[in-house]
Amino acid sequence: MSRSIACIDYRDGKIFIAKRQLVGDMGGRWEFPGGKIEEGEDLETAVIREMQEEFGVTVKVGRKITSGSFEHKNKPCTLDVLEVHFPHDGIAEPFILTEHTEYKWADIKEIPSLNFVDSDLSVYDAVKKWCENESK
Repeated sequence: MSRSIACIDYRDGKIFIAKRQLVGDMGGRWEFPGGKIEEGEDLETAVIREMQEEFGVTVKVGRKITSGSFEHKNKPCTLDVLEVHFPHDGIAEPFILTEHTEYKWADIKEIPSLNFVDSDLSVYDAVKKWCENESK
């Protein structure tokens, strides 16, 4: 079974999302950034590697928020969702994009109205609930 991660940085009432490049599966769609867990990696190592590769920053990894499952090309996949903390917000000092065309800090309630990847939508309710609890 394939395993992937989705990374959630939520601050000041906004969640970090990124838009995939136009090529490949789900090209041009918004997502919670992340990727596949490579063989032999634990969740924390995969998160740190993916965020370094995709945004050029070293993140701090927080707790696991939820897990979900989905199918990709008729194969079952697991999606682990983890809290991350970027070292800055990417505004004054832009992130280096290698897998995405843009990123933004969005209201969690905005997610369903965006062209979001299916796998991340499968965990949206749990992520929204977590964000709402973080705001209290």
